[in-house]
Amino acid sequence: MQHPEDDQTLDIISYIEEKPAHGQTVGYIRVSTTDQNTIRQLDGVELNKTFVDKISGSTGIKDRPELKKLFEYVRAGDTVVIHSFDRLARDLNILISLIQQLNDKGVALKSIKEDITFNGANNAMDKFILHIFGAVAEFQKSLIAEARQEGINKRKKLGLYEGRKPSLSEEQQEALRARIKEKNSSMENYKKIKWSAVAKEFKVSEPTLMRYIKKLS
Repeated sequence: MQHPEDDQTLDIISYIEEKPAHGQTVGYIRVSTTDQNTIRQLDGVELNKTFVDKISGSTGIKDRPELKKLFEYVRAGDTVVIHSFDRLARDLNILISLIQQLNDKGVALKSIKEDITFNGANNAMDKFILHIFGAVAEFQKSLIAEARQEGINKRKKLGLYEGRKPSLSEEQQEALRARIKEKNSSMENYKKIKWSAVAKEFKVSEPTLMRYIKKLS
């Protein structure tokens, strides 16, 4: 004779057997606002859930709502699948940071185009690849800086380089000098005139304003 408790036991066993042994496979797709074809990026990949940002690649990470949701959704043991690394980030330093954040959560990342998988275990191979990525990022940065400096040197030789345009013109600096004098003319004015308001008046940041104050005082 079968007892009611046996049915409950079978239900529990069935639940355990149906529950995936591994985490979920989660897709992330980023397409520009003009590209409506989101399916082809991860075509043929079996996914439990997909997050899609229809947004330009130049848009900052903080302004990608679906990427934010993905990071909140994934758990240790999950795998995030992307078509290519540039779908996640174009800036290599930002890409490294995102991969590290996923690794820290125990979440794997697989890029189909590059055929590279970070298994989310923060193991020696993952760290080695991230180290290579970091070295490439530094190399790119140095190449850009070197090319910029070479361009400046060439313009200097031709007498075409005028240097960085100052934030405040000579006339504005004279006007700021008058404002400094006004602020320091009395205790009442010193309390009344705020540097934050003066910065807005001259349309510069407060740190920039303070540099000019130091220069003109």
